[in-house]
Amino acid sequence: MSLTKRKRSMEKEELLENGDTSSNTGQSNIKGDEINIAVLLFLYTLQGIPLGLAGAVPMLLQNRGITYTQQAEFSFVNWPFSVKLLWAPIVDAIFWPEFGRRKTWLVPVQYLIGIGMIIMSSSMTEWLGSDEKAPSMTILTVSFLLLNFLAATQDIAVDGWALTMLKRRNVGHASTCNTVGQTAGFFLGYVLFLALESPYFCNKYLRTIPEETGLVTLASFLLFWGWVFIVTTTIVAILKHEANDQIEPKESQPKGMKDIVNAYKQLLTIVKLPAVKTLALVLFTAKLGFCASDAVSGLKLVEAGVPREDLALLAVPLVPVQIIMPVILAKHTTGPAPLSLWLRAFPLRLLVGPLAAGLVALTPSLLGDSGPSYSYLFVLMLLYVFHQTCLYCMFVAVMAFFAKVSDPAVGGTYMTLLNTVSNLGTNWPNTLALWAIDHLTYKTCNAPQLTDNTCATQLETDVCKANGGSCDTKIDGFYIEVVICVVAGFLWLQWGRKTISRLQRLPASAWQIGHNR
Repeated sequence: MSLTKRKRSMEKEELLENGDTSSNTGQSNIKGDEINIAVLLFLYTLQGIPLGLAGAVPMLLQNRGITYTQQAEFSFVNWPFSVKLLWAPIVDAIFWPEFGRRKTWLVPVQYLIGIGMIIMSSSMTEWLGSDEKAPSMTILTVSFLLLNFLAATQDIAVDGWALTMLKRRNVGHASTCNTVGQTAGFFLGYVLFLALESPYFCNKYLRTIPEETGLVTLASFLLFWGWVFIVTTTIVAILKHEANDQIEPKESQPKGMKDIVNAYKQLLTIVKLPAVKTLALVLFTAKLGFCASDAVSGLKLVEAGVPREDLALLAVPLVPVQIIMPVILAKHTTGPAPLSLWLRAFPLRLLVGPLAAGLVALTPSLLGDSGPSYSYLFVLMLLYVFHQTCLYCMFVAVMAFFAKVSDPAVGGTYMTLLNTVSNLGTNWPNTLALWAIDHLTYKTCNAPQLTDNTCATQLETDVCKANGGSCDTKIDGFYIEVVICVVAGFLWLQWGRKTISRLQRLPASAWQIGHNR
C-alpha cells in the first residue's frame, strides 16, 4: 500500500470512529447531506431484507418434517457476511471510473438480487413443500446462499461509498446508517414477514373474519421486494452520481491485480502476528458453549408449539435497548482491559442454555388451546432479555478490544479481519449444533413388529411408517447438547480467562505489523 493510500485509509478509519476530524468546527452538521444520509439508510435497509428472510425460512420449515441436519445445511446461508473479507479487496480494486467506483458493483449486484428474488418467487411455494411433498432443502439453501452472497457484496460497496458520499464532517453518520438500516431491513424481512405470513397473527390482530392463510406468502413477499430492488436500483443508477472529485485521483487509483495481491499479502502479515493467532483461536472457539441455546432453542420452542411470529416479535421491544446499551457499557469498555466485561458476561450467558432447555421442556404443558398466555410470554421475554443483555455485553466489549489493538496503519483491514474471525466463531458452532441434534436424539418405532427399529436412518424411518408406526422420541438430543455445551463452556473458560488476561497485558507493539516484520 502506498504512503498516500495508507494515509487516506487511516483518515477514513478516524472519521468512522470519531464522526469528524476534518471540519473547521469539528462538529457534525448534516445540512446538505440529508439526501445522502437517506440514500445510505435505504441501501442498508435493502441489505437487511435477504438477511431477515434467511432467518425466517428455518422457522417456516421447522414443522414441515425436516430434520435438524437439514437445518444445519441451510444455516450455511449465513456464512457470506462472515467471510466477505475474502473478496472485499477485489470489490475495492476493480471498477469502472466513468460510472463510479462503488456503483460499478452496487448497481449490477442489486439488479441480480432483485432478479433472483423474482425468479425464486415463481418456484418458492413448490420448494417449501407441502403435506405430501418434503421441502427442497438443497435448492433453498443454494438460492438463499447466493442471495446473501450478493447482499454481502452490496455491503462492501455501500460501506466504501459511505466514505465519499457524505461530507467529511458527516462520515461518522455512516455507522449509524449501517446499524439502523440493517436492523430495519432485518425487521422487515424477519419480524414483519413472519407476522403477515401467519394466519394466527393476522386472524388475531388484523382481521375480523378468520381465514386459513396469512396476508402474504414467501413467494409474494419475494416478488414484491424483487421489484423494489429493481426499481430503486434504476433510480440510484440514473439519479445518484459519484462526483469526479469523490473518486480517487488517477495516480492513486488501484492498479488492478497488483493492489489485490498486496491487499491479500497485508492480511497474511496480520494473521502471522503471534498475538493475532492467539486471539483468533480465542474467537474461533469461545462460542462453542453457547451454540445449543443460540441456534437450537428457538426452533425447539416452535416445535413445542410456540407460534413463530410470537418469537419474532420478542425482538421489537429490545431495539431501543440495543441502541442505548453501548452508551451504558462505554465506561466498562474504554479502559485498558475491555474484555473484563466479556469475561464477566461469559458464565452468565452459559446459563441461558439450561434455562432455555427447562422452558422448552415445560412449554407443552404450559401452552393452552388458544396459544401462549401472557404470563408465559412474559417469562419468555425475561429469558430473551437476559440472553440479549449477555450477548450485547460481550459484543460491545470485544468490539472495543478490536479498536484498541488494531494497528492504525491498516485499521480498516485489521478490524475487518478480526470481525471475520469473530463471525466465523459464531457460525461454525451453530451449524455444528444443528447438525448434532439428530445424531444425539434417541428414537424408537412404536410398531409392535419392529421392536429393534430405532429410526436412526431415513430407511428405518420409512420402514417404520410403512408398517403403520411412527418414531417416538425417547431422549431429545437438545438436552444432551445443552449439557455438553455448558460443560465445554466452563472448561473453555478455565483456559480462556488466563489467555485473555495475557492478551490484554500485551504492549501495543505486539499488535502492530511494523514491529513484527
